[in-house]
Amino acid sequence: MMYSKIFNYIQKKALFDKDKKVLVAVSGGVDSMNLLHFLHTYQDALAIEIGIVHVNHKQRLQSEEEEKFLKKWAKENNVPIYIGYFSGNFSEKKARDFRYHFFKEIMDEQGYTVLTTAHHANDQAETVLMRLIRGSLLRHLSAIKEVQPFGKGKLIRPFLHFEKTDLPNPFHFEDQSNSDNTYFRNRVRNHYLPEFSRENPRINQALRKLAFETQLLFEAFADLTKDFEITKIALFRNQTEAVQHFLLQDYLSHFEDLQLTAKQFQELLYIIKHKSSGSYPIKNSYCLYIDKESFDIKKIIPKTENNADSILVEYDSAAIYGDYKFSFGQDKFVNSLYLSVSLSSKSPITLRRRQSGDKINFGTFSKKLRRLFIDEKFTHQEREEAIVALQENQIIFVIVAGKTYLRKASNHDIMRATLCIENLEKR
Repeated sequence: MMYSKIFNYIQKKALFDKDKKVLVAVSGGVDSMNLLHFLHTYQDALAIEIGIVHVNHKQRLQSEEEEKFLKKWAKENNVPIYIGYFSGNFSEKKARDFRYHFFKEIMDEQGYTVLTTAHHANDQAETVLMRLIRGSLLRHLSAIKEVQPFGKGKLIRPFLHFEKTDLPNPFHFEDQSNSDNTYFRNRVRNHYLPEFSRENPRINQALRKLAFETQLLFEAFADLTKDFEITKIALFRNQTEAVQHFLLQDYLSHFEDLQLTAKQFQELLYIIKHKSSGSYPIKNSYCLYIDKESFDIKKIIPKTENNADSILVEYDSAAIYGDYKFSFGQDKFVNSLYLSVSLSSKSPITLRRRQSGDKINFGTFSKKLRRLFIDEKFTHQEREEAIVALQENQIIFVIVAGKTYLRKASNHDIMRATLCIENLEKR
């Protein structure tokens, strides 16, 4: 039986030896139901206590039926269950971000040290091909890891080395969206991989081998450079271009939520190689700091759900707030990537979240932000994430859900500065 084979593999790898409370991410599909049944069957043998975590995305009529079934299953089997509800405009990324944020919350609140997901060998092959198509950095072709840090604990994927076809077929719900080729992964699964398999019937194994060898390559590189102080400027700049390239990739691997495109990576490498002391905003609230001896990357604004902090942007400087980079100065900052706002003053600009009573002047009338958000039908989450910019105690613009609302300038104003706004998620 495949479950016993998986159990023997887990025992050999000692995947759960140091953990007692294990949270199982269950969608209701065949893969996650297999994971739930497996861990429930073997929880005594593995000396673990399991709990179920489920997110109702509210996107399908079947979602309510799935939630009801899982609650009933959990009650019958005396397993705790935790349900989260997605709200706001749906996208694959937003849904995934919500799920994993919710998983971390439950782990913290309930004392779970491990999250398990049902990713299997076929998911690995799909992920590698998706990243190849997107032009990801070589490091990212190592794709999905069997064990990795997650929140204050870790994430384990017990099925990662097993084929989907090897797993049993327990009662589960079929997600009709799996056949919707609007989604990139579905196109890879339903079209691209079947086409490649015409040339190589073992394409899945070939892609997984590529991921495995990529991982080995970077492990070997890490072993060879373990005595390097990577962030020492003189040492870094003294290496060949090839070594610099992979030293930086290795350094960036320590920042889970800093996923750079190939272009962004090259820009960052250029700055480290050629720029003098200073701070250089990157993305996702990260900033590169360089001095005469070393460089360092730090997250400068912790992104919390409320993000009540405010920051000040001085003239002739740049800062990151939320998902945006703000460059305040003259036209030298402007290029096609930016939305530019002309300003009549060089006074510092404050960036913050909305506050009660906030009002913006549109010229012939003023409007409270609360009313603006209601009229434009923004969700609660979008309102909470809105960015308000003030200069000389007056709101000059508001960014909400990717839209920018500007204050109406006076016809007599003389424009003395430019504020350039870049959405880092769209670079």
